[in-house]
Amino acid sequence: MALPTSEIPASTPQHTGKKYLVPFILVTSLFFLWGLANSLNGTLVKHFQTALTLTRAQAGIVDSAFYIGYFVMAIPAGFVLNKIGYKKGIIIGLLLYVLGAALFYPAAELRMYGFFLTALFIIACGLTFLETAANPYVIILGDPATAERRINFSQSFNGLATVLGPVIGSLFIFSATEYSNDVLNTMDAAQAELIRLEEARSVQMPYLILAGVVLLVAILFSLVKMPEISSPSESTASMKGIFRHKHLVFGIIAQFFYVGAQASLWAFFVDLKLFLAHDGSFGVVRWIYQLSDTMSATQIASYHASFGFILFMVGRFIGTWLLRKFEASKLLAVYAAICFGLTGLAWLTSGLFAVGCIILSYFFLSIMFPTIFSLSIKNLGSQVKLGSSLVIMAIAGGAVLPPITGLVSQTGMQNALIVPWIAYLFIFYFGWRGYRVHEIKN
Repeated sequence: MALPTSEIPASTPQHTGKKYLVPFILVTSLFFLWGLANSLNGTLVKHFQTALTLTRAQAGIVDSAFYIGYFVMAIPAGFVLNKIGYKKGIIIGLLLYVLGAALFYPAAELRMYGFFLTALFIIACGLTFLETAANPYVIILGDPATAERRINFSQSFNGLATVLGPVIGSLFIFSATEYSNDVLNTMDAAQAELIRLEEARSVQMPYLILAGVVLLVAILFSLVKMPEISSPSESTASMKGIFRHKHLVFGIIAQFFYVGAQASLWAFFVDLKLFLAHDGSFGVVRWIYQLSDTMSATQIASYHASFGFILFMVGRFIGTWLLRKFEASKLLAVYAAICFGLTGLAWLTSGLFAVGCIILSYFFLSIMFPTIFSLSIKNLGSQVKLGSSLVIMAIAGGAVLPPITGLVSQTGMQNALIVPWIAYLFIFYFGWRGYRVHEIKN
C-alpha cells in the first residue's frame, strides 16, 4: 500500500548515504510482517470451521475483526504519529502486533472465538500504525531519484509474505488427517472434543514464534537511530467540501470493493478448491511444493493458494513495469475486466479449470490497491492527507464482504464467487470513468 511520491510535501527531508541502510532494511521488514499477518487469515477461516465448530459465514468474521481494526485505528494512528514521531509510532504498532499474536495461546486453550477475534483486532490495530509509517520512511531513506524503486522493492516483500502464509498454514496448522464438522459429529463426543482442542492448539506455536520475531524487530527499532520526518506547518484543511471530489468518492468505493473482494477470495479459496477439485492438483504446484499422496486435500489446497500468491507477487513486478508504459487508469480497467471474466468463468465451470481461473486472477489483483489509491487522491490539494485517510478507511471492505460471501456460499459454495465478481465490475468502472478529476465550482 504505497504513498505516491508526488504527494510527499516538498519540505520533507531526504536522507541519503549508507548509514541509513540498516533503517531501510528494518522498515522494509514491516512490509513483510503485515503481509504475513494478512495471508494467514485465509488459513484461519478454514481452520476455525473445524476447531471451533463454525459455519463458513461465522468463520468469515475473522476478516471482519481484522479489517475493522484498520477502520477504527486509521485516523487515530495518524494523530499519534504526528505527535510522538514515526519511530515511536512504529514501536507501538509492533508491540500491539506482539500482544495480539501472543493472545492466540490462551485463546486456543479456551477455544473462545471471541478471544481469537479480539487478538486479530489488536494485530490489525498494530498493522495500521506500521502501514501509515512505512511508506514515508522508505521515501526518505535514500536518493529521492530512486524513491519509487525503493517503494516497489519494499512492497515485493509484502508479496513474498503472502506466498509464505499458506505454506505455514499447511505445514504447521492444518493436520495431515482431514476432519470436518460432519465427520466429527459422528464420533464419540469426548473424542471429537479432544480433536477440536488439538486443532485449536495447532495455531499456538506459529503465532508465538511470530510474536517473538516481531518483538525482536521492535527491539531493533528501539536500538537503531532512525531519522524523523519534519512535519510541515499545520494545515488549515478540513473535511468541508471534500466529498465534492467525485473521483475521491468513487475511489473510496472502489477501494472498499477491492479489499473486500480480495479478502473474500483469499478467505474462501481453500473451500473453493476442495469443492471444485477436491483431490486434483496442477502439475506445476505438485512439482514446486513436492506434494505427496500422504498430504490431506486441505493441505494440498493450501499449497495451491500459496501458488496463487506467487502469481500475485510476480504480478506486482510486471505491473510496476507496465505502469511505466500505460496509463494507470487504463491498466486498472483492463485488469479489472480480466478479473471479472476469470471469476465469471470459475463460477460457470468446474474442476481444475475453474480453480485455475481463480488462481490466475491473483496476478491481475496485484496492482489494484496502490493504483486505486493514487488515482483517488489526485489533485486534492491541501485535502490530500484527509482524502488519503478516507481511502485507507475503505479497507473496511475486508470486514464487510467476507461474511456476506460466507452467507452467499451457503446457497452453493461456487456462489461465493458472485461477491468478488460484482466488486470487479465497479473497479472496472472506476478505471474507465470514475477516476476522472472534475473541476470543483464554487
